[in-house]
Amino acid sequence: MSTGIRQQRAAATRRQLIAAGLTLAERTGLAGMSVNLIVTEAGVAKGTFFHHFRDRSEFLLALHTEFHDRTFAEIAETIAGMAPGRDRLLAAANAYLDQCLSHRGVRALLLEARVEPAIIEAIASRNKLVIQQTSPDFTAMGWAHPGPSAAMWNSAVVEAAILELGAGGHRPEIRAALAQFLHE
Repeated sequence: MSTGIRQQRAAATRRQLIAAGLTLAERTGLAGMSVNLIVTEAGVAKGTFFHHFRDRSEFLLALHTEFHDRTFAEIAETIAGMAPGRDRLLAAANAYLDQCLSHRGVRALLLEARVEPAIIEAIASRNKLVIQQTSPDFTAMGWAHPGPSAAMWNSAVVEAAILELGAGGHRPEIRAALAQFLHE
């Protein structure tokens, strides 16, 4: 078997394990997710899991990273070419909320990940990046404290996602309330 085919199969197996993890996150949460459950859900041997991930913590970090990488790519595509400001913040927030609703297991990633040691550092790093990327929007709107405003906006958007996920879907009143925070 050629190296290219082997690499393709390995990547497919890794995606299969991640998909199984997202499915399980929806059913069991992160706390209830064991390696045994993951491999059973994915239909692979336990050794296969450890070929791709050092341990459960590394796997949880991969779940978190996979979701956020896809989400950030979608947001970047959505706001490409938009000038900094309120409209760009709202477009990014709506893209984030839509992505959260379209992926299984996200509620567990948003709620439980906050206390999962393997993910805490990644969350802090992502939040810092979001603050760096959204501070210019608050500067463009003339806000006196763009950095802290961006940090609070980030928290508000994540909480809006948790509310929508808890409500079972898109909630126009939650998005309208979020937009009111940016009233000019």
